[in-house]
Amino acid sequence: MYRIDCLQFANWSETIFREMNEGGVHAVHVTIAYHETFRETVEQMARWNRWFEKHSDLIIPGRTAADVDLARETGRTAIIFGFQNPSPMEADIDLVEILHTLGARFMQLTYNNQSLLATGCYEEDDTGVTRMGREVIKEMNRVGLVVDMSHSADRSTIEAAEISDRPIAITHANPHAWHPALRNKRDEVIRAVTENGGMMGFSLYPHHLKDKTECTLESFCQMVADAAETYGVEHFGLGSDLCQDQPDSVVEWMRVGRWTKGIDYGEGNASAPGFPPQPTWFESNLHFGNIEDGLRAVGFDEAETAGLMGDNWYRFFAENFGPVGGAA
Repeated sequence: MYRIDCLQFANWSETIFREMNEGGVHAVHVTIAYHETFRETVEQMARWNRWFEKHSDLIIPGRTAADVDLARETGRTAIIFGFQNPSPMEADIDLVEILHTLGARFMQLTYNNQSLLATGCYEEDDTGVTRMGREVIKEMNRVGLVVDMSHSADRSTIEAAEISDRPIAITHANPHAWHPALRNKRDEVIRAVTENGGMMGFSLYPHHLKDKTECTLESFCQMVADAAETYGVEHFGLGSDLCQDQPDSVVEWMRVGRWTKGIDYGEGNASAPGFPPQPTWFESNLHFGNIEDGLRAVGFDEAETAGLMGDNWYRFFAENFGPVGGAA
């Protein structure tokens, strides 16, 4: 069984890398850009290269499914790069291939707001995927950079699933029917993604959870069970959105970046300016075992549990991290 988390944005440190190791986490998709330019994103990659060198006993670069195998075999964690905004490609479609060559494997078409590619989930009018977005999706498909619609609006996500020749992902969100946060996904959105072979990672971020920080493990796992029964267990995994050890000041960069001089008044942002406390049953990479136990408790068998904990993401990586017809 693989143990894979398809989204974290922690304040990275040796402590967290060791917790990944002790928690048996074989791969983590890490956010290395929110609003960064191409050059700033390369600087983030350089910082990670230093960490790969310094902590080579704990982490390795994750560019292929084979890297996840290597991490599991050697007791380390494969680190997979992703962007929560298309800002690193700026307005240049040629940078899509360059970014993939440098190690990126996921890119969101938008982060909350309208972008050059699609509409974000906080916009009042969802005009769908733009003309440039259609071209960028084709280029992402060609090179093996996965389309991520976690912060995108409904129409945009449905269109992206239809436009893309390869499966797309929602790496970190939950069903809107379970908890009606703007960032959570309505039934028709989840159906569009899964019917086209895509994946969705369930989020542990309190604003995405029913009862937020007080959400129980049983409630979370029952939500997973209901989604699996409706759409097929093979389409789901975990994307915790864990922001461990981050100072509250980081939230301002995530939400505001450079697009406004004020405060982002999107859903709950003005009244909840910092990071909410995690549920006690999932506070760090040491706690994935709690989720595994919870999934068994609500009726998943061993193969289904393994799929949700990481095997489904591993299969998705193997099929989608490389160019069409190439090995991933």
